[in-house]
Amino acid sequence: MKVLITGGGGFLGSQLCQKLLQRGELTGPSGGPEQISQIDLLDAQFHRPVEDSRVRQIKGDISDRATVMAAVGLDPATAIFHLASMVSGECEERFDDALRVNLDGGRNVFEAARAAPGRPRVIFASSIACYGGEAMADPNTDRTKLTPRTTYGMTKAICELLLNDHSRKGHFDGRSARLPTVIIRPGKPNAAASSWASGMFREPLHGAACALPVRREQCHPMTGYRTVIASLIALHEVPEDRLGGDRGYVLPAHRVTPHVAESILRQVAQERGLRLGPIVDAFDARIQGIVSNWPVSVDGARATALGLPSPPPLKEIVEQYLEDFGPPAS
Repeated sequence: MKVLITGGGGFLGSQLCQKLLQRGELTGPSGGPEQISQIDLLDAQFHRPVEDSRVRQIKGDISDRATVMAAVGLDPATAIFHLASMVSGECEERFDDALRVNLDGGRNVFEAARAAPGRPRVIFASSIACYGGEAMADPNTDRTKLTPRTTYGMTKAICELLLNDHSRKGHFDGRSARLPTVIIRPGKPNAAASSWASGMFREPLHGAACALPVRREQCHPMTGYRTVIASLIALHEVPEDRLGGDRGYVLPAHRVTPHVAESILRQVAQERGLRLGPIVDAFDARIQGIVSNWPVSVDGARATALGLPSPPPLKEIVEQYLEDFGPPAS
């Protein structure tokens, strides 16, 4: 079977690709495991080639309908993982682009899946930014009303509703994973308003200072990238008759503050002989304003009931990052 990953040039997209290559199979139209013969990665840019004959990189914009239609194609055995998106900070600054990429791009993916033969499974990477405003609870669940207070969250919420309706009408078999903030992303900070969540771990672990734009008591739901990748695949594998009409599932997450992060970092540094860089207060009212409109905790009970994994302890998430991307112990 064929797999298409939009946003395949990004961190999660590339991690998902590697995991699928290792796995070698997914549930196909037959209802049983089918070999993955091809993985197409669609993205606006790629930083490095993938050295595997099963992988094809397609450079293109998901807001271009023809590009997406061609990428999905007419293979009746196609699984689609829709990860491509503008990030939160960009969406607040560039409203029209956010609608073009996140909303129109999502519609393009869904329409291409609708036009494909059979009923392909479509896994959509949504976000806890779908929650917001007066409807927020502690914790937020899949039954909490979606009233986003950011443009990014609004586009994700609309795509969740579209996916539910396409699935109801039988156009395709859709499933939404409502992602908490994913840590620890390697590389440099990006324009996401949640970029500090990875930065407050990543920079100190590499001996560099992290400028913290939010208050140290700020609570935020976080999970590890390995758990997210495992969850996306597990959600694809769930038999459709177990899903019901609401296809949106918030993933379980830890409730983390910068104070908690510092405590975990000190434990890891002591065990590994690392010299930590400092977390420096650099309050940014704009970033704090966005983050204050996001949940402080979530309840992923519906996801775990389907068999999706819970994140390991926060310390283990840090150790996974060090194993994959971090400096060796001195």
